[in-house]
Amino acid sequence: MKDLEKIDLFHFDLENGKQRPYIPLFFQTFGQPIGTAPVVVVNHALTGNSNVTGESGWWSDLIGEDKIIDTHYFTVIAFNIPGNGYDDNFGNLISAYQDFTIRDVARIFWEGLSFLKIETIFAVIGGSLGGAVAWEMAVLKPNAVDNLIPIATDWKATDWVIANVLIQDQILNNSDDPIADARLHAMLLYRTPQSINQRFQRNKLNNLSIFQIENWLINHGFKLKNRFRLSAYKLMNHLLKTNDITRNRKDFLALAHDIQATIHVIAVDTDYFFIPDENRETHQQLQSVKENAFYHEINSIHGHDAFLIEFEQLAQILAPIFNKQKQQNYVSA
Repeated sequence: MKDLEKIDLFHFDLENGKQRPYIPLFFQTFGQPIGTAPVVVVNHALTGNSNVTGESGWWSDLIGEDKIIDTHYFTVIAFNIPGNGYDDNFGNLISAYQDFTIRDVARIFWEGLSFLKIETIFAVIGGSLGGAVAWEMAVLKPNAVDNLIPIATDWKATDWVIANVLIQDQILNNSDDPIADARLHAMLLYRTPQSINQRFQRNKLNNLSIFQIENWLINHGFKLKNRFRLSAYKLMNHLLKTNDITRNRKDFLALAHDIQATIHVIAVDTDYFFIPDENRETHQQLQSVKENAFYHEINSIHGHDAFLIEFEQLAQILAPIFNKQKQQNYVSA
């Protein structure tokens, strides 16, 4: 794993009016040195982190040498949402998780980029929670992003998302085994009945009484409990319901008109969490105020998690965006 780096932020004012005296912002960089190549900011999802490529990188199929987001040509930066625990620093855990919003996270990320003397970025990309943060980043600095690429997400939390966040929060605050139990529910949001049924086919484990689907879910809960902290889960889950780029601002179309970035909305046709109908409607609205707004759809049986599974389809969608810039880099070099 590439070494974590840290930026110290002091006296940070949250959206709710409270102030955090100190926020450590941990991040990793990959590829070209800062200041020598176009910058791609990759935002992680709920249980993700800044380790986006390499041996244990969660998006190594897309990011790295000779990959779609080619580290020969780009500077890749990935921040950890403060409180996600990836730095393994107990002092960085956040107990007052309800104080934070996605807008706060986006502002924190821009503070980090400013510290690194990065004023514009070629692309900000992220799936699920990370894509929601990307929307906020583009609204906060509408002239600073060339390409906005939100995947399997939305610019607002729907009632369906808010309802499921509540269920997760209740489990996390009331269960005797909160992380594992919350993960059981979450995994069924991230997949589809068709995916589950096709994979397990009502089979049992070694002729025992336990079904393979039960074993699979229990193992997911066990693995997450061993690598994720309860306070981090509470915070990341809570952030999802704070997703709304229009809160205390102009309406969506006015905000979208101001965003100069080319917007690539990428949905999953079977996503039961951030449903594709919402993304299609978003794109339809965007077309009324922007010529550079595009809609792409991943076709998958796997549902929301397809952005972490269907790498070939995602690569085909992203290739024209990043290959064009690579060619420009090559010519200018």
